[in-house]
Amino acid sequence: MAKQIIPNAGACLTSKNVLSGAGRVKWLVREDSVAAADNGWRILSEIDTDEYLAESANMQIVEYNRLCEIEPALINIYDFPVGSDLQIVDDEAGIRIVDTATGDAISPRQFYVPPQYRD
Repeated sequence: MAKQIIPNAGACLTSKNVLSGAGRVKWLVREDSVAAADNGWRILSEIDTDEYLAESANMQIVEYNRLCEIEPALINIYDFPVGSDLQIVDDEAGIRIVDTATGDAISPRQFYVPPQYRD
């Protein structure tokens, strides 16, 4: 069981490449949830291809908090709205979360802060 970083965070769909460590978290897309426990996030790795993702056996439902343990940047985007299409960029400028459509970095002022870390 994952550490509860975000209370009642629910579950999401992720690539098995993320879970196995074969690829780092890269793509973060929030869709409408399909079940009560589904928070709508779809988390994909940097090495996932369309062919890989087309095979449902390569995806797994997992607690969102478990993914936050793998990639702490996921904490920051937890409450972003349905329709969010983001990516984690790691380059000479550092690590940041970027809106895929615009290429704009997300301001840290927009990040989610779990209740236990709020002032």
